[in-house]
Amino acid sequence: MSEFETIIGLEVHSQLLTTSKMFCSCKSDYQSSLPNTKICPVCMGMPGVLPVINKKAVELVIKTGIALNCSIAPKTKFDRKNYPYPDLMKGYQISQYDMPIAKNGHLDVRTNSNMKKKIRIERIHLEEDVAKLLHRENSAGSKYSLLDINRAGIALMEIVSHPDMNSAEEADEYLNSLHSIVRSIGVSTANMEEGSFRCDANISIRLKGDEKLGKKVEIKNINSFRSVSRAIKYEEKRQAKLLLNGEKIVQETRGWSDDRGTTISQRIKEYDSDYRYFPEPDLPPIIISKNWITKIKSTIPELPSNKKERFVKDYRLSEYDADILVSNISSANFFETTMKHFKTVQTKTSKSVANWINVEGGRLQNDKNIDINKSNLTSKSLAELITMLEKNELNSNTAKTIFDEMYLSGGNPSEIAQKMGLIQITDSETIESAINLVLKNNPDAIKDYIEGKETVIKFLMGQVMKETKGKANPTMAIPSIKEQLEKFR
Repeated sequence: MSEFETIIGLEVHSQLLTTSKMFCSCKSDYQSSLPNTKICPVCMGMPGVLPVINKKAVELVIKTGIALNCSIAPKTKFDRKNYPYPDLMKGYQISQYDMPIAKNGHLDVRTNSNMKKKIRIERIHLEEDVAKLLHRENSAGSKYSLLDINRAGIALMEIVSHPDMNSAEEADEYLNSLHSIVRSIGVSTANMEEGSFRCDANISIRLKGDEKLGKKVEIKNINSFRSVSRAIKYEEKRQAKLLLNGEKIVQETRGWSDDRGTTISQRIKEYDSDYRYFPEPDLPPIIISKNWITKIKSTIPELPSNKKERFVKDYRLSEYDADILVSNISSANFFETTMKHFKTVQTKTSKSVANWINVEGGRLQNDKNIDINKSNLTSKSLAELITMLEKNELNSNTAKTIFDEMYLSGGNPSEIAQKMGLIQITDSETIESAINLVLKNNPDAIKDYIEGKETVIKFLMGQVMKETKGKANPTMAIPSIKEQLEKFR
């Protein structure tokens, strides 16, 4: 790839947090519903039906546009995008073509060399989602497809970037930043695993120094951040290999196979003229007043980039810790609420709170699929746990056990510690008694220490912890172990 430069543009589809669908009164909570139960003649595309615009969806796109530094159109309209596909019952999709709600925005990301780079956002427009095809195979090996119309008509926002990214890492930064913004301003759940945040990647390569763009290939509906990165890396190598072999790159649409780790040709890439766009005759244009924009702007909370700067300044967190916190609005809010339980802001304490939320909370979120705001953990109980650690009433291992219990089942850390017998031993006589027993049972370790092998202290500390069932205070035990060993010299 040293000869080539990769050019990447992303199209992100994000389902909006509206109560009803885009053009009808059907409820939008289709994820947990039985197939084909959240439908009506409008979202099924029956002849003679009339769509009605969901005002809330328009407001959420305006809100996103403001957050992404876009200009908001004073007038917008809907268009018919015509194409035949089984998941599109009408034979066309109601979308926006030449008059999107928002355009000409930008989002700053960090490059591979840790420099700030501005990724331009071409447009943000509003449309309806399509139905869902479920591909099956029966016991005889015959393949067939089922159609679930529940998703058809869900309010869908499309955010289209300019081709300003040059690596999979930059694309990942852009996606993560965009993901945290739409979640923090409350316009979308942005759950990729549920399909409410989907990405299409447009990728081309060209010789370094060449100003002309190469033929672009679109990779459709990639469903995880990791898959976006893998798909881009695979595709840039595939295209480079074609050019090095003297072959041409075909402008086409390809799908991504996560299992195979390859892209697969689906169809020749369509152009705008193929969709035969024309204004939607059943919907009037929308006038967006300055007062409306001002009112929506006043509802936008602190954006992740600003929150990160404040966390670094006020709580003296590292950029790394702050980055992880602000990527999830629930974690960021939990962090701040927890910090209010401490009288003063100390770097050690804020670092500890961030670690418990980012590391241990992140682990349980991944393992149990429970976000911290839906867990049974409270900010008060986490603050009490950290205080117990600072007072050496617990060690790190027992604290993790208590944290897991609070996260999953709730409770007070001191009560859990008492109930589970996890309070740390700080009684010097008890600790010395355990040390004497360990030394008695490990004469070879004493011999090794006398011969200069100080690493044996770590081994003996492990044996003391084993003897005390993990409850000995290491800050008390380690000096005592050294003192006892010195007596054998």
